[in-house]
Amino acid sequence: MSDLAGVRARNATFWARAAPGWIRHADRQDEYGRPLGAVALDRLRPRPGERILDVGCGCGGTSAELAGAVGPAGTVVGLDLDASMVEAAAARFPGDRHPGLRFTAADIETAEAVQGAPFDAAYSRMALMLAADPVAACSAIRRALRPGGRLAATVFRDGAATPWMHAVLLGAAPHLGPLPPMPVGDEPGPFAFADPGRVTRVLTGAGFDAVGVEPYDVVLRAPGDPGAVAEWLIEIGPAGAAYREAAPERRAAARAGVIKLLARFREPPEPTGPPEPTGPAAGYRLPAGIWLVTAVAPAGTA
Repeated sequence: MSDLAGVRARNATFWARAAPGWIRHADRQDEYGRPLGAVALDRLRPRPGERILDVGCGCGGTSAELAGAVGPAGTVVGLDLDASMVEAAAARFPGDRHPGLRFTAADIETAEAVQGAPFDAAYSRMALMLAADPVAACSAIRRALRPGGRLAATVFRDGAATPWMHAVLLGAAPHLGPLPPMPVGDEPGPFAFADPGRVTRVLTGAGFDAVGVEPYDVVLRAPGDPGAVAEWLIEIGPAGAAYREAAPERRAAARAGVIKLLARFREPPEPTGPPEPTGPAAGYRLPAGIWLVTAVAPAGTA
């Protein structure tokens, strides 16, 4: 990317506009989105008393889960690019109820140091592929770890492994006017780390040892009203800002478009007749293909 400063500025602008949707749906994202990071949490094996950095913490749900694992003797620092999401995280998980948990707003790519370093481990759920310069971001994470400190993160694989994401955009876009251009190639975006070879090159280029990239297939289960699910997925995606700025009738049309394209992910299928009063509640089963990324900071790392 030739204009790195420009890409970083666009990233910051995008997330500032996207943040209201993430804040509004923070509880839903914590619950339904947990499978996207569960394998990394399991592999990280946070222990009581450890110090852990959560990169791309969003509205703080992952940080709070990590804080529960390290206990009151441990420390978790949740870091995110967007200040409004960090403020929301601090409000959702205040220090008087979550000792040892702190949040900070910073760009991990350009931060000279991370408050609270050195850490025993670093965790990231679906954030590393969003960096304008992922080598710089991962280098900063490595520098924030103690020698031998471990990293466990998740990122999306290719778009074909997460088909509902395209369905949401295709269903909403015709009703919302111009949207930000979709990232291509190595540009920061959900599928920027689709190539496992690139993931390995980024981590080794950042100075990590013992880099591992493993495929996992997970499922997000979203129960409830189709309109609520459609709105959640629109608002946390690239169409979120345009959706919130649209007139009510356009928002309703966008939800209807998404509901139509998500029908194949609904289980059990919509009934053709009156619903059975004792039948199972319908919900969505959203498959996602992810990479589990693991690495270790080498001995002697400052």
